[in-house]
Parts: sequence; C-alpha cells; structure tokens
Amino acid sequence: MITWMILIYAIIVSGIGFILMGVDKKRARSNHWRIQESTFWKVAWLGGATGNWLGMSVFRHKTKHKSFVIGTPAIIIVHLVLFIVIKARLLS
Repeated sequence: MITWMILIYAIIVSGIGFILMGVDKKRARSNHWRIQESTFWKVAWLGGATGNWLGMSVFRHKTKHKSFVIGTPAIIIVHLVLFIVIKARLLS
C-alpha cells in the first residue's frame, strides 16, 4: 500500500515538473516572465526530478546548464536509494 502511495505521489509531482519545463520553455521562446530555477529544484527535491529530467529531454530545456544536467539525475539516484532503504526498513 505504501509503495503505491509513493508511486502515485512521484507520478503527480513528476508530472508537475514536466509541465513546468514545457511552460518555461514556451515562455523563454516568447520572452515572457520565466519560472525561477529555484522552483525547478524544489519540485525535483520534492519528488519530481524524473519529470524535470523528462521535460529537459523532451523540450530541450535547461540542457546547457550543468547544474541541471548533473544535478537532476543525481537527485533521481538519491530518491531511488531512499526508496530502497525505506522499503527495506519497512519489510524488516
């Protein structure tokens, strides 16, 4: 049950990250106000790093920023490790 709740949460937050990447890319092209980078990092740390990463790939956005290219996959790895550790603790 907990696993499904975590998975659903991650999908929702990742969806938000993905949408934010698309919206920011569209705004960048049309010279409108932009979404702050700190917002992307907050979403990533709250569980949306996978959505951010997919948004970076699909929209080709933030791909020249080394902090995003390296940091986003690193957050995904941290989240996976945390999930595995928490899952192992719950099963023991």
